Amino acid sequence: MRGASLSEGGKPIIALTSTTKTGVSRIVPFLKQGAGVVTTRGHVHYIATEYGMVNLYGKNMEQRARLLISIAHPAHRDALERAYYDRFGTMTGAV
Repeated sequence: MRGASLSEGGKPIIALTSTTKTGVSRIVPFLKQGAGVVTTRGHVHYIATEYGMVNLYGKNMEQRARLLISIAHPAHRDALERAYYDRFGTMTGAV
């Protein structure tokens, strides 16, 4: 991720399914305490799920959250929207 992010013309891409095999959302409002983090927010540009792809590069936290919600599994979007509202206080984050 870091190498692709810092190389000329590099495109760091994370591709994942929107849910685990048991149906748990992989797109979450917060990481669990002690969760391993393998890259920084600044090195992540593109995220792809079966529901689309978004470019997070240069986006602020609210914009990033809205974009990630847009590619989450539809069954989990309402809960993610509520978490967004709890954190940012509005549902109208422009992307």
